[in-house]
Amino acid sequence: MSSLQSTSHLWVLNFVALVGTMAIMAFVAVVGPVVRLLGLADWHAGLALTAGGVLWMLAASRWGRLSDRVGRKRVLLISLAAYAVTYLVLAISVDAALSRTPAIALSLTVLVGTRALVGLFYAAVPTVTAASVADQVAPGKRASAMAKLGAANAVGLVAGPVLAGWIAMYDIALALYAAALMPILALGLIAWKMPETKPETLVQHSKQSSSTRPVIGFFDARLRLPLCAVFVAMTAVAVTQSTVGFLAIDRLAQSLSEGAKTAGYALTALGAGLILAQTLMTRIEWTPTRWLLIGSLLASAGFGSIALVSTALPMLCAFSLAGVGMGFVRPAVQALTADSVDAHEQGAAAGTVSSMQGFSMIVGPLAGTLLYRISPSAPYLLVVILLLLLALAVWRYHSVEVTNRRTGVIS
Repeated sequence: MSSLQSTSHLWVLNFVALVGTMAIMAFVAVVGPVVRLLGLADWHAGLALTAGGVLWMLAASRWGRLSDRVGRKRVLLISLAAYAVTYLVLAISVDAALSRTPAIALSLTVLVGTRALVGLFYAAVPTVTAASVADQVAPGKRASAMAKLGAANAVGLVAGPVLAGWIAMYDIALALYAAALMPILALGLIAWKMPETKPETLVQHSKQSSSTRPVIGFFDARLRLPLCAVFVAMTAVAVTQSTVGFLAIDRLAQSLSEGAKTAGYALTALGAGLILAQTLMTRIEWTPTRWLLIGSLLASAGFGSIALVSTALPMLCAFSLAGVGMGFVRPAVQALTADSVDAHEQGAAAGTVSSMQGFSMIVGPLAGTLLYRISPSAPYLLVVILLLLLALAVWRYHSVEVTNRRTGVIS
C-alpha cells in the first residue's frame, strides 16, 4: 500500500489517545463537586453528560469524513485546540464561582454548554487516531496496532479520574485547568512530530473508487458487524458505569461512602482487565474476528458473574474478567472496521463506528438505571444476552471468513 506512512509515528497517536481520554474522564470525576459548587441540581450532571454524548454521536462521522478530505493532522490540530479552549472556559468559570456563585441559569448554561462542546471536539480524537493507525498499518496486521491504541485509552480511562480526583481534593478549578493542559500537550506533539497525510492521494483514490463503493453510513453492509459490536460493547460499559455504585450499596449492604469506594475499585478492576487484554493483543497476531469472538465470550462470563455474586472480592474478580473480554473487543472492532473499507474511507468508517459509540453512551445509562429498578441483576443479564448474540454473529462471520480463505475466495 503506497499510501501507508511509517509506523514510527504510531506512538504519537497513542499519546494523543491517552491524554484525550484522561481529559474527558477527568470531568466525570469532578462533575459532582462542580454541580454542588454552582448550586445546581444533581440531575443537571446527567444532563451535561448526555449533551456531550449527543454531540459526540452527531459529530464523529463528520470529523472522520473531514479528515479524509483535508488530512488527519489538520483535523486533530483544530479539534484539540477547540477542546482545550472549551476546558479553559469551564475552568475559568468554576474558578470565578469559588469567589461568587453565579445565577443558576448561567451556571447551567456554562456546565451543559461546555460539556456538549467537549463531546463535540473530543469526538475527533478516537475517530482520527483510529483512521491514522489504519493509514499506517497494512490490512491483516491492524489488530495489534489498534490494541496499543486501546491500551492507551484504557490507561486514560483509569488515570484521568484518579488524577483529577486527587487534584480536586486541593482545588476543583485546578483539576479542570489540568484537564485543559492535556489536549494542549497533545496539540504540541502533533504539530511537532506527526506528518500530514496527503489529501490529494486520498482524493484521487476516492475518484477512482467512488463509482463502485457506496457512501459510508450506518446502513453500509460492510460495517454491519463492527457497528453491532461497538454498540454492544459500549452499552455494556455504560450500564456498568451507571449502576455499579448502586450495586455495591444494595448487593453488598454497604454505606454510601463504602459503596463509592467499592465502585471505584470495581471500575479500576475493569480498567486493569482492559489494559491486560490489550497488552496481550499487541504480542499475538490473530484475526480481528477471532479476538472479537473470544472477547465477547469472556465478557459475557464476567458480566454474568457480576449478576450472581454477592461479596466484594468475587465481584472485583468478575469485573476484571469482564474487562479482559471488553479489552479484546474494542481493538478488534477498530481493526475489523479498517479492514472492511478502502483507504479513502478510513476516516468516515472510523467516525461512523465512533458515532455508534456515542449513541451507546446515551442509551446504556438509561437502560441500565431503568432495569436496575426491576432487579440489580437485570442490567447485567441484558448485557450477557447482547454479548452472546454478538458472539453468535461473530462465529458465523468468522466461519464464512475461514471458508473463503481456504477456498481462495476474496470476501
